[in-house]
Amino acid sequence: MAQSRIAELDVNNIPFAKIYSDHMFVADYYDGEWQEQRIMPYQALPLSPANTAIHYGISIFEGMKAYKNEEGEVLLFRPERNAERLNISAERMCIPEIPVEMFMNALTELIRLDSQWVPGKGGTSLYIRPIVFATDEYIGIKPPENFRFMIITCPVGAYYSAPVKVKIETNFVRAIEGGVGYAKTAGNYAASLYPAKLAQKEGFDQLVWTDGKTHEYIEESGTMNVMFIIGDKLITAPTSGTILNGITRDSVLTLARDWGVTVEERPIRVDEIVEAARQNKVQEAFGVGTAATIAQISKIGFEEELFELSEVSERKFSNRVLATLNEIKTGKREDKFGWTYKV
Repeated sequence: MAQSRIAELDVNNIPFAKIYSDHMFVADYYDGEWQEQRIMPYQALPLSPANTAIHYGISIFEGMKAYKNEEGEVLLFRPERNAERLNISAERMCIPEIPVEMFMNALTELIRLDSQWVPGKGGTSLYIRPIVFATDEYIGIKPPENFRFMIITCPVGAYYSAPVKVKIETNFVRAIEGGVGYAKTAGNYAASLYPAKLAQKEGFDQLVWTDGKTHEYIEESGTMNVMFIIGDKLITAPTSGTILNGITRDSVLTLARDWGVTVEERPIRVDEIVEAARQNKVQEAFGVGTAATIAQISKIGFEEELFELSEVSERKFSNRVLATLNEIKTGKREDKFGWTYKV
């Protein structure tokens, strides 16, 4: 067995997705079934220049995290939902289903083997990336017949070190109804990089995407779902063919309803948010997703205007929900929703 690289990890200074754990899970699909399930040392892959995933983007993935509780046990947060969502993406991309039992068994055994890579320091976790991609050596256009399912992991710290400044995008399009916006497929993220790069040149950290037809409605923020507190209401766009059904999103909404907060899942007009921001009525704005959990939005740009929002320390709901989710994930708070899974 190869020597562990755990000595490379400094838990006080963990760069995001730069150091990978010792092992990875691999399974191959051919002759109509998943075969050769194995855990092996993390390593580079041999790849054909004619690989279908390279040419046509036939690749899907998930993102999830593992945490340690005070007893040193490893906890996962809602992993079955990731398995279910992976298969929703798989269907859209002509990829065979990953049986949930296979997914969970692979995940459990891999995390158990590399449990020393789950950092126990506050604000850290083990990021888990399941991937499925086509492995046909064929540059013709047709649904592939061969695939590889992998799980790799890496210890991580905070995704955003500070509140983010976002721009409402009204030119470029992330997704449109009938497309693949609801799937976690590689091409969605590749297409978003250029508009984000342009926004970063203007001093923004991320984009708030709008609908692809009219740019009149708010959709997602970067790689996250986006939420607003206006008045006494928590407002977010409904999931759809263009908006990812976020697991953190669902968790935040579940907590909000449990606490008696008024929740509105409805189309959100851009001009509604802009007008509320002009009148200082947007009490809170934040992104929700696996990488950041809660990414506070400090400023919102729209055309030539820039709106500065309330201080993060004053945000009662998002700070409460962040603390609650972190405590549930690390076993410090009762998990009455059954969200955690002990490895």
